[in-house]
Amino acid sequence: MTEVRRERADAARNRRAILEAGERLLAEYPPEQVSMERIAAAAGVGKGTVFHRFGSRAGLMRELMVERAHALREAVTDGPPPLGPGAAPRDRLLAFLDAVVDVVGRNKGLLAALGETVTASCDAPDDAREQHSVYGFWHGHLRALIAEERPDLDAELLAHILLSALQNGPVVRLLGQGEAQRLGASLRLLATGALEA
Repeated sequence: MTEVRRERADAARNRRAILEAGERLLAEYPPEQVSMERIAAAAGVGKGTVFHRFGSRAGLMRELMVERAHALREAVTDGPPPLGPGAAPRDRLLAFLDAVVDVVGRNKGLLAALGETVTASCDAPDDAREQHSVYGFWHGHLRALIAEERPDLDAELLAHILLSALQNGPVVRLLGQGEAQRLGASLRLLATGALEA
């Protein structure tokens, strides 16, 4: 029993070390320079451990994004308004868009590394994009707020359109140049215009 417990503790420690190494490297280097080998070396584990734990580079990038988006999810479900429950749907929607832009703006390297995976899944016949946990939660939350504020709108499609700006090449480049506030203002404008149309 102690042996199993120690293995689990080692696995948890390795997972944390790999994720922290990935975050550090993505903050220092362009995504294309952050390989699984480099992450393994920075984490002090073998490359096989990284592949065993995350399956692929895309799997590791997804897990990093999930980790970074977790705090936002908690704020949305349990935090104070306007991001959390208790505010009007329009106020929550605008606060959520601001928060998403903040997460994406602070994690440009990760978004760029993750972008290929999410974009490639857009055309998947099994609608793999919906299975992506971060995107799925963000989309579902936006869709619900839009539908609550304006039941007459196509909330499903509008939520996809608002989020698609975060996966657009020129927009990602703007984020890389520190233009998160510009993106946030434009998304708020689009959302407000749609809700008032």
